[in-house]
Amino acid sequence: VQLQASGGGLVPAGGSLTLSCAISGRTDSDQVMGWFRQAPGKEREWVGSIRWNAGGTYYGGSVKGRFSISKDKAKNTVNLQMNNLKPEDTAVYYCAAAVRLIVSSMDNERNYKNWGQGTQVTVSS
Repeated sequence: VQLQASGGGLVPAGGSLTLSCAISGRTDSDQVMGWFRQAPGKEREWVGSIRWNAGGTYYGGSVKGRFSISKDKAKNTVNLQMNNLKPEDTAVYYCAAAVRLIVSSMDNERNYKNWGQGTQVTVSS
């Protein structure tokens, strides 16, 4: 699959933003779509994942309760709704695709074989 993330921008603290990941190509029946982010000087961090068919969603601790992941099968997109944004959410956000992941493996970027190009999110204080 090929992925293209979009929707990044500049938003004030406390604001909201929705990122979208367009998926092209054939998806696997056990496809898992993930969102990661990387801030300057930091390692890439898992934001969350969704099972493309089963629909279960899973989140990293730093965003749980503020971010939500959804899918739109008609548009072949996965969305990341980000609420109550904080300056520490500033990062380049990437969408990624994996196949047949158990929950405990979803936070490991090495398990994702396909990556989008990233979109910048900047949260001003």
